[in-house]
Amino acid sequence: MTSSVLVLGIDPHIVPGTNGAALLATLEAELARFADHGIHASMTVFGPDETAEPTIVAALTERAWNVVLIGGGIRKSEDLLPLFEQTVNLVRTHAPGAAIAFNTTADTIVEAARRHL
Repeated sequence: MTSSVLVLGIDPHIVPGTNGAALLATLEAELARFADHGIHASMTVFGPDETAEPTIVAALTERAWNVVLIGGGIRKSEDLLPLFEQTVNLVRTHAPGAAIAFNTTADTIVEAARRHL
């Protein structure tokens, strides 16, 4: 059975002070790297609004995930602390068998997930 990783994060285009297109390109390159390791990976991005919860739940229930990685855009902003808490609790509820991983930078997603596979 192929291992699977879900990457959850804030839409890079709405992160203040960030080149959203460049960050998204880095994230897409990371997703491609998963395939090099024989790992199925998917990414779901969302904004800090009323659509976040249904978007996260839909992604979490799409399949059984081995690892759910929660991106730094959610974790590192004090303003997004409630969204970070909500995200962690949604993972616990809707993907209870998945390990939760955290990356240090946008280009360390594969390594962060592989620590739990």
